[in-house]
Amino acid sequence: MLGELDQLQDNLPDGIMAVGRLDEMSEGLLLLTTDGSLSYLINKGGNVEKEYYAQVDGVITGDAIEKLQQGVDITVRGKPFSSAPCPVVRVNEEPSFSDRLRNIRNERHGPTSWVSITLREGKKRQVRKMTSAVGFPTLRLVRVRVGDMRLGSMKPGELRKLCDSEVSQIREAAAT
Repeated sequence: MLGELDQLQDNLPDGIMAVGRLDEMSEGLLLLTTDGSLSYLINKGGNVEKEYYAQVDGVITGDAIEKLQQGVDITVRGKPFSSAPCPVVRVNEEPSFSDRLRNIRNERHGPTSWVSITLREGKKRQVRKMTSAVGFPTLRLVRVRVGDMRLGSMKPGELRKLCDSEVSQIREAAAT
């Protein structure tokens, strides 16, 4: 998980760039690279899966999950956009992510649930807009996977260098 990038910059090489983006309210796996072609392959190719765990307001229904799986209509930069069909499943056990610095809400405000959404596209605030479109606004959003790279037990601000085989896997997935 990447916390405050500003605190880490002294330990990063020149020319470092994020592969994709996470908005300021989102958390999770963020790949960093100095290889612009790798970033382009992952972001523009549409072949690399990105999996997100979204904590939503309320207990998400089977009907809402089915709508998300089929794709929903949202807006992106003020224009209509239909999300592509994608894998969506309810996460039955609450994930064990690090605590947030700010509490999202208290249990007294009602139940929440978690859902896994896997996308190959990536529009600005897409997952948040998708869950809202089916009546379950996102309260917390964590990217848990990019291709075969998983967040696992990484903590906020922790960095791990990918091995050559992991970079090859990403390149192969992006090329197919």
